Amino acid sequence: MSKDDRSVLSWLAFVAALAALCVAIFGLSDNGGSESASEGGGGGGAKPTIDVVMKDFGFEPATITIPTGGAILHLMNGGAVVHNFQAPELGISSIDVQAGQSYDLTIGETPAGTYKVICPQPGHESAGMVGSLVVSDTADGGGESAGGGDTGTGTETGHDAASNSAMDAKMLAAAQLYPAKTQGHGGELAEYTMSADGYKEFVVDVLVVDWEVEPGKIVKAWTYNGVVPAPEIHVETGDMVRIIFNNKTPQTTSLHFHGIRVPNVMDGVDPYTEDPTVPGATHIYEFEAKGPAVGIYHSHHNAQEQIPNGMFGALTIDEMPTPQVLIDDYGYPEKPTKTVNMVLNDAGTIGLSLNGKSFPATEPYTLRVGQTMLVHYMNEGLMVHPMHLHQPMGWVIAKDGVPLITPMPTDTILVAPGERYSVLYMGTDPGVWAWHCHILTHAETPDGMRYMVTALIVER
Repeated sequence: MSKDDRSVLSWLAFVAALAALCVAIFGLSDNGGSESASEGGGGGGAKPTIDVVMKDFGFEPATITIPTGGAILHLMNGGAVVHNFQAPELGISSIDVQAGQSYDLTIGETPAGTYKVICPQPGHESAGMVGSLVVSDTADGGGESAGGGDTGTGTETGHDAASNSAMDAKMLAAAQLYPAKTQGHGGELAEYTMSADGYKEFVVDVLVVDWEVEPGKIVKAWTYNGVVPAPEIHVETGDMVRIIFNNKTPQTTSLHFHGIRVPNVMDGVDPYTEDPTVPGATHIYEFEAKGPAVGIYHSHHNAQEQIPNGMFGALTIDEMPTPQVLIDDYGYPEKPTKTVNMVLNDAGTIGLSLNGKSFPATEPYTLRVGQTMLVHYMNEGLMVHPMHLHQPMGWVIAKDGVPLITPMPTDTILVAPGERYSVLYMGTDPGVWAWHCHILTHAETPDGMRYMVTALIVER
């Protein structure tokens, strides 16, 4: 291992530990302790109270053990979006619990057994927010959580040197995996052929494939041309574009060009602008490219499942111009050294990810001092993501593909679902700079960095 490699790993371990301290300041408030009774009756005697933390995306503990006589689940939302608790087989469900809030769910007498629990919010179950409720005659019913005492809320003060050392070791181990190799890489430039009638023709095959999100996590992804994100379709203003759309999945679908100017009949919104593309069928889309534009092509049919599961890719027209004020006053070159797309996701089979990968399998980026990188952030998930690059400072030069009259400086840019922001960065100070979503549960766990984290490496 080279000196530079050791420096990178040491830095990542430091950032992991620092981020853990940031998570520790996150507290949870109670909403008044209201209760909701299950359909089972009230059972005699005092019911134990069991803490359950609902995170993005999972329950802690994942296995919750209660006695047959019932229990009170103290549900705490430690995530960034609304969650709730449901045991479908038992007909038990909580109210929607807002981020940072809590709710007491009373469960009455319940037959012994193991029952599946989920968060029924759209996309959360498929993203892994699944656990187990174990009802046992032998559960002790003590006041402390039968599933484990550490609820992971960040408010505990019982860490000692041994537990800190164990956590530090886990964080270092996670950092040393980066960048981990996984099968599959998405987002490369799509190839095309020129037709006899002057169209740039792109073939888009809709396929269900095995996709490795992070080492060992292989999911069924719904893709365009077998990768997540799909290959980038890039054309120039005036190009005549033809997309041959082949549905090779078992589900009906359609193709929409989000943020791209097309004739209404080519908008891909069945049943209004076209018939749905059934399994085994082909649909032809044609339009003249009009830019500049930074868009996305994605499903518009059962989209709440198909898009988070992987059916999305960048569609760009022309190059986004560098604002003259950055050239004249800040020394930026007319054209960026490199342009990259960063597609954000947080649901479906892919889950919390950058360009279809989750840390430590995310891709690092490199610049030399003085070089510039234009980043098109594109959010294909179900929630907002404040994307933060530690250094250098960036300039927002376009919103949803439209150049801004005046660029806006930023080190954290809030990207809502469907939004695209074009941010221009210049390499200034050498080092390995963390780059992540600043919803801390999207970037950090007690075992180290996870999910929506990568790095920009600036070299001299």
